[in-house]
Amino acid sequence: MTPSNNTPDLMGRVSRFIGTLKHCQHLGIRPVSAITNELVLELPYSQRIVGNPETGVIHGGAITTLMDTASGTVVICALPEFELCPTLDLRVDYMRAANPGLPVFARATAYRVSGNIIFTRCETYQESPRQTVAHCVATFMRIGSESTPKAYRQLITGEAAP
Repeated sequence: MTPSNNTPDLMGRVSRFIGTLKHCQHLGIRPVSAITNELVLELPYSQRIVGNPETGVIHGGAITTLMDTASGTVVICALPEFELCPTLDLRVDYMRAANPGLPVFARATAYRVSGNIIFTRCETYQESPRQTVAHCVATFMRIGSESTPKAYRQLITGEAAP
């Protein structure tokens, strides 16, 4: 599942950003790959994300969290400088239940970047990208790198604080 064409700088920024998000720490969400305008995240299967204890099926909220996180994080791969971009809109379609016992992957792409809005798509899958669990489209508001706290921006970009 790991693409071999990672961009090291983007992967570093994505990894540091994901590492600051408490929900990602709690759920075990981790980056798999990051290239210009695209990334893949992994949500490992665990009892924490089970929605139906009798079947072991993953709760839809965990899938939505994965897609929102991937969609919001892909903006790091689309912008020349790091900036926080809050979610404006997220529309999710569920195609089928995720199989118990298997991780879920989210592939997000930023397909349009304007001066104010970033538009993304995301698909989740398990063993094959051709078997979609859910997909979404989302928009994110650009607030500018100057509106992102400097210390946090330096943490994500890997710059040393002055």
